[in-house]
Amino acid sequence: QVQLVESGGGLVQPGGSLRLSCAASGSITSFAAMGWYRQAPGDQRNMVATITRRGTTTYADSVKGRFTISRDNAKNTVDLQMTSLKPEDTAVYYCQAVRGVTSWGQGIQVTVSS
Repeated sequence: QVQLVESGGGLVQPGGSLRLSCAASGSITSFAAMGWYRQAPGDQRNMVATITRRGTTTYADSVKGRFTISRDNAKNTVDLQMTSLKPEDTAVYYCQAVRGVTSWGQGIQVTVSS
């Protein structure tokens, strides 16, 4: 099973930007899709953005126009560029990879607060 490690989280002020990165332990070209999900306290885990092997992207309505997902097959990474961050974006963000089975990273905290 692939290992996924997230990085780039932290504390940012409203309106600021962060870039999350997910590094996979092996080649990501075999994954049907990869994505980012988030879970706020007391809430379920929700999809934020996904990207397929062919590069097709999907975004939650709440982040459209503000977040961008991208993948680098040479580096085996999937990044999430987040701009115009809002307090409601505060959550633990998880990287996901799908290849028959679904693999998850350990999660990383993003806090948007002044």
